[in-house]
Amino acid sequence: MNASSKIRTGWTIRAGWAWLAAPELWSRKRIAGEVVLALVLGLMAAGTEELTGSTGLRLPVVGAAAALLSLLRRRMPAPVLAATGALAPLLSGLAPLLMVVGWSAGRRILGAGRALAAFTVAYGLFVGIMLVDSWSEQTPMTLVLLSTLYFLATAVVPGLASRYWTQRRTLLHTLQQRNIQLLRERTMVEGQARLRERQRIAQDMHDSLGHQLALISVHTGALEVDPELTPRQREAVSVLRDASVTAMHELREVVGILRDGVEGPAAVDESGRVARGTAGIEGLVEAARAAGNTVELRCKGEVRALAAAADHAAYRIVQEALTNAYKHAPGAPIEVELRYEPDSVVVEIVSGAAGAPAPGEVVSGGQGLTGLRERARLVGGIVHAGPADGGGFRVAGVLPYGVVEAAPFVVAEDDFRQQSPKPSLGNGDPVMDWTVSERELAMGGKSNGGGFAVGCGIALAALLVLVVAGVFGLFFLVGSVNDGMIDPADYEKVEVGAPEEEVRDQLPSGDTITTTGLSGKGPKEPKDSECLVLMSSAVGEDIETEPVFRFCFKGGKLIEKKSYEVSR
Repeated sequence: MNASSKIRTGWTIRAGWAWLAAPELWSRKRIAGEVVLALVLGLMAAGTEELTGSTGLRLPVVGAAAALLSLLRRRMPAPVLAATGALAPLLSGLAPLLMVVGWSAGRRILGAGRALAAFTVAYGLFVGIMLVDSWSEQTPMTLVLLSTLYFLATAVVPGLASRYWTQRRTLLHTLQQRNIQLLRERTMVEGQARLRERQRIAQDMHDSLGHQLALISVHTGALEVDPELTPRQREAVSVLRDASVTAMHELREVVGILRDGVEGPAAVDESGRVARGTAGIEGLVEAARAAGNTVELRCKGEVRALAAAADHAAYRIVQEALTNAYKHAPGAPIEVELRYEPDSVVVEIVSGAAGAPAPGEVVSGGQGLTGLRERARLVGGIVHAGPADGGGFRVAGVLPYGVVEAAPFVVAEDDFRQQSPKPSLGNGDPVMDWTVSERELAMGGKSNGGGFAVGCGIALAALLVLVVAGVFGLFFLVGSVNDGMIDPADYEKVEVGAPEEEVRDQLPSGDTITTTGLSGKGPKEPKDSECLVLMSSAVGEDIETEPVFRFCFKGGKLIEKKSYEVSR
């Protein structure tokens, strides 16, 4: 074989496999499972045929046919179902294959009408070929009943269970995708609403506070150069002007955060120090020392950058704690500690025991610490405030390095409790894979298996109905045995030449499925006679033969009776 022929052969094999596997991409596990299933079904078919007495070339042919139909059932569910339904009455070894094919066809045939048509055609072929192969003028309805029960149990019930299970999974997949879309849309709407509200607040702050602070800065600047002021007054006015300028910088940064939701460029005062953030804590401490307070600043751990909102919260915690210390414990020593932990930053401010209240102390509104707790909560942190050991007051805040978004009311990953843990292609949204059934089977007893339990309940209910019908059919079959069997003693009592009506009154009717296949065997029947063949209650000498009695009537009389053995 030359190179071109090898290439064509390889391409043909790949194309054939792609056609067989379509419309799915088979994993190695799926390929191994399909091959093993095909081999098992082939061996079961061949073994069943051998148990029923088949020999020779029939065994490997039946096994190969079962394996081939098993491999083709996914690609051609309806034709394979029809072919299996037609072959099952002739080949008893295809009973396990019929159940597998029914399950596969129930989930893979698109449309209820097409599925109904496919199962109807398969049922018609099954019953029709069964009647042709085992035809008896006396028992057609019984044969149809038993064939129908058999087809329902081996093909229809697996098909219905499979179809329900697949439709439930498809519905869950659709609901999950819809839920993800709704959550995404809701998040977008909430984000836009927050952005509009923040922009409104920012605009109000800019228009009101910004205007007033600008006036303070202008007037204090003009007052600072007034020649009539004493040096002490001019120093006080300078402090006021610096405070107004700093307030303008901070207001501009807060407005930027509210408007854009991100940290703006760090504002600096005229001395070049950062006005806000963890880098500005040192400036707060220096300002407190300049005001006459004893403040110690310690920084531990490796310095790491914080998210904008968390950085701002750390600055505000120190600022508020220092402000409270000025008001409630003037002159008391203050310790400020900034610790960079592996997962968060800890800001701790401890002030000494309070001394005598300062004259003209500013009354607190009681909202500062509440605002700090809310600010920390919004970034995923906490703030604790309370008495310190040995007297004094302690304020401590724990803030994450990154901002933790508040969890939505419904989490997409946990919705329906069957969301796939794998992310979708690049956008981070969870997706639904088609291994849900495996998890449902593995997690039976939890709410995940509820739908599967309902589907199994439906299938079991249908199977129970079939079992009940089968039991009634079995009782009917056992009862009908008496209509086709007589004792040898009763056979001896019948005399040739007796009136036909009298003889038939003494004999069973023979209208039973148990006598199917007995007519036409044994000695040649008398010409123009009508014969009744009945089974004997005695056991034959050979397990493969069965003793029977034949009564032939003609002209209203019994003209012959025969006793012989037949092979089924």
